[in-house]
Amino acid sequence: MSEVRVRFAPSPTGFFHIGSARTALFNWLYARKTGGKFVLRIEDTDKERNTPEALQVLLDGMKWLGMDWDEGPEKDGEYGPYFQSQRGEIYDKHLQILRDKGLAYDKEGAVFFKVSDKPQIIEDKVRGRVERTEEKDFVIYRSDGSPVFHFVNVVDDMTMGITHVIRGEDHLSNTSKHTELFKAFGATEPVFAHIPLILKQSGPGKMSKRDKGALIEEYQDKQFLPSAVRNYLCLLGWSPKDDREVMTIDEILEEYDFKGIQKGSAKFDEKKMAFINTEHLRQLPLETFSWMASPVLNEAGLIDEDTDEDYFQKVMMLAQPKVNSLDTLAEYVGYFFDDDFAYDEKVTAKLSKKGNPAEKVAEAKEALEGLENWTEKSVEGAFMKLAEDQGQEKPFPWFPSVRWAVSGAGGGPDLLPLLVVLGKDKVVARFERAIAQN
Repeated sequence: MSEVRVRFAPSPTGFFHIGSARTALFNWLYARKTGGKFVLRIEDTDKERNTPEALQVLLDGMKWLGMDWDEGPEKDGEYGPYFQSQRGEIYDKHLQILRDKGLAYDKEGAVFFKVSDKPQIIEDKVRGRVERTEEKDFVIYRSDGSPVFHFVNVVDDMTMGITHVIRGEDHLSNTSKHTELFKAFGATEPVFAHIPLILKQSGPGKMSKRDKGALIEEYQDKQFLPSAVRNYLCLLGWSPKDDREVMTIDEILEEYDFKGIQKGSAKFDEKKMAFINTEHLRQLPLETFSWMASPVLNEAGLIDEDTDEDYFQKVMMLAQPKVNSLDTLAEYVGYFFDDDFAYDEKVTAKLSKKGNPAEKVAEAKEALEGLENWTEKSVEGAFMKLAEDQGQEKPFPWFPSVRWAVSGAGGGPDLLPLLVVLGKDKVVARFERAIAQN
């Protein structure tokens, strides 16, 4: 069997849509799975929309997702140029081939392709056997002299040696036009695999760039992990044999094949995307998590080059199992690095319904400030003694007020490790601050 060659052929418009990214990914996976080549080909004939800046958004998004290409922009390759705007001579040459065969003719200023009227059989790797007959000749060159998508698509695939065309289901209706053209040129047709559409989260219809969660840039801005976004994109229309959801790219590559691609449309699910991102975040080595967290917290003004590294690592160790995303990390750990934090008004009000929280804080202060060793065991022992002295079996009644006093919040990392990481001096000072304000 000849080497597998697949392609992703986007039109750069300044956005990288989740559907385009999923198409690119399914092609990339197949190339990497088979040891083939992944070609990035740019459909840039719309001079107003296809700017260098728009192209950069696309290339940056591809790189961010870890989808490296073997041929295309920024790469050498023997099948170039890889920009349609630079392939005019190739298109004109192939138009002449059709003219010479009597299969292209002029009408009303445009150039039409003469169809065969024969049924076109497509053995699609996802949809199965599809039969369609093109009954009308169709335009391949517009009256302004520019070639039409169907024509350039086939010529590019043919001259670039593309063996497999993996694209969205919405292109299936075009495929009979394309097989007509392949046959007219006497070329071998590629293997087709039309993958399901991505439906918007709420309401009917295909996901568009205006829908929430539709653009890859949104996930870059929210500090999502590229590995998590890539993982979720794989699940939009494909599933492994054991229906796992959280997977590494190596695990996905091991399982990926056309049989796992579903026929039905895939519905975008923002909650599942967030869940997978959280799971990927929690599975990172602590060192990697800290490395990714550092610029986020630095930008938030919480840490700088003078921040104690040991303290920073301990905070990250507490945060990683609990935090949902890097985007919310600064809010989650802010009080570890800022003594002048605000008290959550809802938490304050909830605690106040059961009495003055400052009284519980004062009792905790008295129980803890005399400790010489500040360890989880000694802090727990002091709380247990406080409970015993107050006729309680457990110290849990004090915990919500203590958490509120040291963090201003109603939730967060486990309380005892939190107090140990903050250190005795900070904890006592924050107790005093909470008492003074209430």
